[in-house]
Amino acid sequence: MSSSPRAPQGSLKHGHLGFADVVAQAVGTIAPSGTPAFVILGVFATAGNGTWLAYLFATLALLLLALNLNVFASRSASPGALYTFAGQGLGPFWGNVSGWALVIAYLFTAGAVVSGSVNYAEVVLAALFGIGSGPALAAALSLAVIGGAFLIAWRSIRLSTRVSLAAEAVTVGAILLVLVAALVHGGGAVDSHQLSLDGVSPDSLRLGLVLAFFSFVGFESATVLGHEARDPLRLIPRSVIVTVLATGIFFVVAGYILVAAFQGVEPGLDKTDAPLSLLAGRVGLGALGPVIAAGVSASFFASALASINAAARVIFLLSRHGVLHPRAGDAHATHATPHVAIAASAAIVVLLSLPLTLGGVGLLDSFAYLGTVATFGFLVAYILVSVAAPLYLRQRGELKPVNLLLSAASVLLLILPLVGVLYPVPDYPLNLLPYLFVALLAAGTLYFLRLRRVSPAVLDEIQADLDQASSVAAGARS
Repeated sequence: MSSSPRAPQGSLKHGHLGFADVVAQAVGTIAPSGTPAFVILGVFATAGNGTWLAYLFATLALLLLALNLNVFASRSASPGALYTFAGQGLGPFWGNVSGWALVIAYLFTAGAVVSGSVNYAEVVLAALFGIGSGPALAAALSLAVIGGAFLIAWRSIRLSTRVSLAAEAVTVGAILLVLVAALVHGGGAVDSHQLSLDGVSPDSLRLGLVLAFFSFVGFESATVLGHEARDPLRLIPRSVIVTVLATGIFFVVAGYILVAAFQGVEPGLDKTDAPLSLLAGRVGLGALGPVIAAGVSASFFASALASINAAARVIFLLSRHGVLHPRAGDAHATHATPHVAIAASAAIVVLLSLPLTLGGVGLLDSFAYLGTVATFGFLVAYILVSVAAPLYLRQRGELKPVNLLLSAASVLLLILPLVGVLYPVPDYPLNLLPYLFVALLAAGTLYFLRLRRVSPAVLDEIQADLDQASSVAAGARS
């Protein structure tokens, strides 16, 4: 354990979040309204008329992963999320690898979506006030986004989840209105080019699936609320499935309608920076353009907020296990939030996003760079948990053949986007990002190995807490 004699202080508030709050944490991290506003453009650029199919495949793959996650979520409750889950099946070392991968994923996701929020905030400022963009404005807006996320996360997890849910509900509602109007305006739901997969090849569909998968990352973040949710063994597994299904249907429908609406139109879907605003104007709902842009900015803000909350709770448990400094395991005496871990997470997000902005890197490029590193983190954690699920069930004497099939299928489907990110080798500087991720993950892993050698009692403490998470959960079930 840490050489500091000081023990972490305070505790998170137990059992005060309902189903809507748990779902909001996951939905907030995903930022679903950001997909039709931005991510679908990249999917279409590779998958073309197979965009809807790429999202359908991604939804099915994530459902398999969700079933593996729920092996743990229905039997164990902890703020450590996938860090705890991987540790329960594979032991403390691989749990630590998963934990570091997850922290990297959440923090880099927060940095990426800050860029998305600022980009759409600049669109609103330009449309309403004629204010031009620039590094100084982008930097000021970035600090405002991160500062606002920090203050809300520090104050209350319930406030955080409700801000996230409100931002998404309004924005998704406006997007659906535009999409329905586009469907009516286009004369029907049949697009023969998409239904026949015109021009779609297996390779283009595979590459599109990689970006489609990125639309979902963070769906598991509801699992960080294992201590704070009411009846977590029931609410969290349900929220994981509901989140994947609801967002998956939304992405498939939005992808199909957007591709249909831009068939044979110039500029094409992959050549416009604001497809929803342009589409709103075409169908006579131009007034919704700035509303949608403002909503997407708010949605990305909510994602930054949810990502900081998720990262902070994993850091909180790593600290409580003796892996990180004890102060990071403190909970606020009044708000019962992991305020030190939240402050550290927000500070790291500033260090990730601000230098890129001040260095003149475009906001959408920053989104791509940071989001790619985050994707590596999620994929590593997801694969480890999928491998751990049948091992955990075997330890409990509950393993069935179907569990082995679900684990194998999930791992195979997760390897597909991992390979797609690495091959073919992307252009500079994207080709350097895998090395950056490996270096960060290796640093955390080497630190843990050193800690294990210097303070072997850390392993015993982690294992005892992992066992307690299951035993406490088992008592709650009974």
